[in-house]
Amino acid sequence: MDSRRPPLAPACPTLPEYVRHWAETTPDRRAFTFVEHPAPHSRGVHRTLTWRRLDVRVRALAARLADEAGPGDRVALLCPQGTEYVTAFLGALSAGLVAVPLYTPGLPGHADRLAGVLADARPSVVVTTSRAHDEVRDFLGAGGPRIVVADEVPDGGPDRQPVPLDPGAPAYLQYTSGSTRAPAGVEISHGNVVANARQALAAYGLDTRPMTSVGWLPLYHDMGLVLSVAAPVARGALSVLMDPAAFLHEPVRWLRLLAAHPHAVSAAPNFAYDYCVATVTADQKEGLRLDGVTALINGSEPVRPGTADRFHAAFANQGLAPGTHCPSYGLAEATVFVCAARPGEPLSRFALDRDALAAGKALPARPEDPRAVLLTGCGTPAGQRVRVADPVTRVPLPEGEVGEIWVQGPNVGRGYWNRDSEEVFGAEFADGAAGPGRWLRTGDLGTVLEGQLVVTGRLKDLIIVDGRNHYPQDVEASAQEAHEAVRRDRLAAFAVPGGAGGECAVVVAEHARTAHLAELDVAALVRAVRGAVSARHGLRLADVVVVPPGTVPRTSSGKVSRALTRARYLEGAYGGQVRAGAAV
Repeated sequence: MDSRRPPLAPACPTLPEYVRHWAETTPDRRAFTFVEHPAPHSRGVHRTLTWRRLDVRVRALAARLADEAGPGDRVALLCPQGTEYVTAFLGALSAGLVAVPLYTPGLPGHADRLAGVLADARPSVVVTTSRAHDEVRDFLGAGGPRIVVADEVPDGGPDRQPVPLDPGAPAYLQYTSGSTRAPAGVEISHGNVVANARQALAAYGLDTRPMTSVGWLPLYHDMGLVLSVAAPVARGALSVLMDPAAFLHEPVRWLRLLAAHPHAVSAAPNFAYDYCVATVTADQKEGLRLDGVTALINGSEPVRPGTADRFHAAFANQGLAPGTHCPSYGLAEATVFVCAARPGEPLSRFALDRDALAAGKALPARPEDPRAVLLTGCGTPAGQRVRVADPVTRVPLPEGEVGEIWVQGPNVGRGYWNRDSEEVFGAEFADGAAGPGRWLRTGDLGTVLEGQLVVTGRLKDLIIVDGRNHYPQDVEASAQEAHEAVRRDRLAAFAVPGGAGGECAVVVAEHARTAHLAELDVAALVRAVRGAVSARHGLRLADVVVVPPGTVPRTSSGKVSRALTRARYLEGAYGGQVRAGAAV
């Protein structure tokens, strides 16, 4: 029997204990389904593990990994998306090892990052699958860590008692995306991930109601791992997975899975919702019903109110309720989840004065004012504390003032692996007014308005020119709206050294795939971008560089890496690209 509503779970201290609980109490319920799309336009082949079968595979992998490594050793997961990834992750945790969720070497453009993370984590064992074994072996080379092929490990094996797990011990290393700096491994304890899974379930109202997790986010990404693995395991709910490439090739596949599973909950970055609007055809919408969707979480990158409006307008006729869109905020250092808007609530919108915001004040503006900044509220925390502090004085700020977001709670990681972490994970308020204890400094800027957290940008990304602050995502939004040939969400704005010891601003932007270089008036594009940025921000761009699609580097989670784009610009890597020259 596979009823839709899982029974309420006990408060298990670790994910492996949840797996054993569900295997004993609901063995025949479906736990994980991976939908493979072997051919173009395929509706998918479903491969499912029940809780009993999941437990058998987790035990087998745990026994094999325990033979290959000792307690506390790192186990790198270089598996394709699928059920083997899930069993390898949970098997490593069950064996008392430290999982390192990664990806196969074939992920385009990320071989250097993978090599760097492996060098930093120093795993004793690498887990992969038979399909990826050869490329993993060739990538690791002679003398590399031992390789375990997950789908070739037989069931059974030695009858071992479960390894006692300390909730405070590291469960896995979650490497940051590297959008503003080199990736660092955050030590997430067993207690951290369970706490964050339960916080997320409570925040979206899923701790007591039926749910099915439907996800295409990669499992090496923090949001994908927690919402597609940890939260369903803690809830005893079905998790339906698909490959990120399958979504990118045909986004309607994601929507079909949402329609096929009652009480569906899913998460995606902002661009994915715009991507669906732009690519899902009228024929594909025919017969699609989305009225059973409970929550669509929007996170990982700035949430734009216009994106939610366009998405819901595009799929309103398919029954999608407007209250399903849940803007959220989180980061790897806090496992992932920090704040979320609740399902069923209207989108919180804030139109703020751009000049006041640059000066650290969130003052209202008319939404139709071209100089207004339109932002979305990311809700409130659940089971943790969030405050906004002056990043210099470390004094808590009142509602309406912009500062650094600080977080405290059982979900905050132990620190960075093999790095000094005190400055980030051990912060204290200057006057103690916000309460005692250690706080996580997120490096993100935001404010509280009407009780909701509003994220405004990233501290290290701020462009400071002539003493004024400019948010890069705001400049990028103006630049991509200035000319139809600028590719959406594939551009980076950043500061570089300027004259007299100051800084100046630069934009590197990909042109749209539909634009042909031979016919593209680059000078007109650059004039449009300069004019829009000047008019809306009072900012004079020192340089605008137009590059081919796929040139602006992205992180492993798909975000544009401003730090790497800036570094390549300063190295002269874009010198030979199409450009109109720097301003003088």
